[in-house]
Amino acid sequence: MTGRLDGKVALISGSARGMGAEEARLFVREGARVVVSDVLDDLGAQTAESLGDRGAYVHLDVTDEEQWHAAVSLAEERFGRLDVLVNNAGIGVSPHPMLTTSRHDHDRQIDVHLNGTWHGIRAAVPAMGRAGGGSIVNISSIDGIAGVAGMASYTASKFAVTGITKSAALELGARGIRVNSVHPGIIASTMLDAASPEVMARLHRYTAVQPIARMGLPIEVANVVLFLASDESSYVTGTGIVVDGGHLAGPTRELEH
Repeated sequence: MTGRLDGKVALISGSARGMGAEEARLFVREGARVVVSDVLDDLGAQTAESLGDRGAYVHLDVTDEEQWHAAVSLAEERFGRLDVLVNNAGIGVSPHPMLTTSRHDHDRQIDVHLNGTWHGIRAAVPAMGRAGGGSIVNISSIDGIAGVAGMASYTASKFAVTGITKSAALELGARGIRVNSVHPGIIASTMLDAASPEVMARLHRYTAVQPIARMGLPIEVANVVLFLASDESSYVTGTGIVVDGGHLAGPTRELEH
């Protein structure tokens, strides 16, 4: 049976677990070969091993430009090309007012989300050019579309991913490279594992008043990433797709505090 990514090679950052691992597994089921990359080496290696000969693992700290080049080189050396980049790596945040957020925490959000995406695009483009084009999918957030109190640095970093997506699409379209973003809402992923009971209670209050009144699943995000990675979206670039259960549309009833 023909897969939607037959013949394509993808590099997915932050894919040892959670949404990134779900994307990797889905891509392989659809015919791709995938380079799993993360800073969680044991989990990353296990995820890659589960993909069989269609998977490979490389250590990747997305804030390190040289490690990005090494990851792209591995994709070409192991699988012969690079067609798809998913800038998926991300870190969570404990809500704090902007005035009490530390400079370290602020800089870390910007470094991982914005600079990590920046390095990934710059490293992948030459290889995609050699492959005749490609697709870059940047994982932003609904917090990259609307502001959130208590999460100024995270929100700023995700707005930046939204913006760099549009600028890169304008610059890279003539090279046959499409660039889009995906904006997940509240997803039941491993990023929530460290969330406090107070944060989880707040998230459940928010999802309870969404049109689809539950948290999303990683596969529901991965399916959208798959569409953007595939040739089915060949006329789609410079845009963002929201996967949020209707969260940004507004609450279906008054939010109970």
